[in-house]
Amino acid sequence: MAQLWGGRFTKATDQLVYNFNASITFDQKFYKQDIEGSIAHVKMLGKQGILTEQEMNDIITTLQEIKEDVESGKLQITSEYEDIHSFVEANLIDRLGDTGKKLHTGRSRNDQVALDMRLYTRDEVLAVDGLLKELLTTILHIMEENTETIMPGFTHLQKAQPITLAHHMGAYFEMFKRDRLRLHDIYERMNYCPLGSGALAGTTYPLDREYTAELLGFYGPTLNSMDGVSDRDYLIEFLSACATIMMHLSRFSEEVIIWNSNEYQFVEIDDAYSTGSSIMPQKKNPDIAELVRGKTGRVYGALMSLLTTMKGIPLAYEMARQAGRNDYIVARKGPKLYMTDIIKTTVDSITTDHIQTLCIGKHEADMMRGKRVLIVDDVISTGESLKSIETLVNQVGANIVGKMAVLAEGGAADRDDIIYLEKLPVFNPDGSVK
Repeated sequence: MAQLWGGRFTKATDQLVYNFNASITFDQKFYKQDIEGSIAHVKMLGKQGILTEQEMNDIITTLQEIKEDVESGKLQITSEYEDIHSFVEANLIDRLGDTGKKLHTGRSRNDQVALDMRLYTRDEVLAVDGLLKELLTTILHIMEENTETIMPGFTHLQKAQPITLAHHMGAYFEMFKRDRLRLHDIYERMNYCPLGSGALAGTTYPLDREYTAELLGFYGPTLNSMDGVSDRDYLIEFLSACATIMMHLSRFSEEVIIWNSNEYQFVEIDDAYSTGSSIMPQKKNPDIAELVRGKTGRVYGALMSLLTTMKGIPLAYEMARQAGRNDYIVARKGPKLYMTDIIKTTVDSITTDHIQTLCIGKHEADMMRGKRVLIVDDVISTGESLKSIETLVNQVGANIVGKMAVLAEGGAADRDDIIYLEKLPVFNPDGSVK
């Protein structure tokens, strides 16, 4: 287990805790940003005389080599490391020895992950803006070629007034133009550097935060260190903008689907962007437009997931933000109509007076197969329900990395293989605690 912290701890982290706490599967995508931020940080440390020029140059050169090795496939990011910061620094120390340990001087993982996330999101904002610019160029081209192409304008899907195709496409041009403006607004608000905030209250080292911000292309440093490490407004804003973009794309896709139908015959989709039917050879299906329409829900879900996560996080930091994924599967008490290829097991739970059957379907099994799974129950008493869930997970070939319960009743609180939030006492008939 490669980790950056130790301090007061005198024993190794339990493997289940380590697996549950690790974020490497999520934040490995930040390796470029983490190295970019580390290089800027080291340059600042050198400028301030906290590192010697030789130490600065050695660390920068080695960080660049690590980045090249990752991109070439020579160096693999594995679950051996707790997070991407541990991966980078562990490999730096392996190559440079004690000099590599100085990389973390004057910073915390809190401001480091805040920086990585901000750099990554900034890149994504620019990437989406570039795609929108291409889309607007295409729409404008269609408009310019169809200023005199007459078509019916519809209200309630009924012919209403004659318009031009240019006029109709112009409506989408305005939508996506507003989307670009939203992205530009987000960029302006988010382009400030949190590095130097430390865990929440800065550091005693004489850091030059303005210089670091300049090196990384920010307008300046964040003004409040607690807000610097806890702010995720820009993510919510970006996801909100993406949700609006997807809504506009979904509206456009819906019209393409309608216009492509035999009833309308306004457009014919190129064969390269269509699919056919295995049983009805005359068909040309607008699958891409349908998928765009369907995937809109994923973006909506991501926005709501982040809003729900952020609403309960106190200042200045909380592990909940590192979860990354929010996929969950519910084991049902009995088969459901939507399930196919049902996998099931029985459970004799203390909460019921009969044997119950727990079920999952093929879809749920496919989601879990080969994945790292955390089992969560509401209350654990005898542990029979948890044991049955383990049986289901093992049947589909998933890897159980942790077991959790909200409450642990009685002797279950003494188990060392589960994590729980609170102990639930067992009461005698007279109301006293056993």
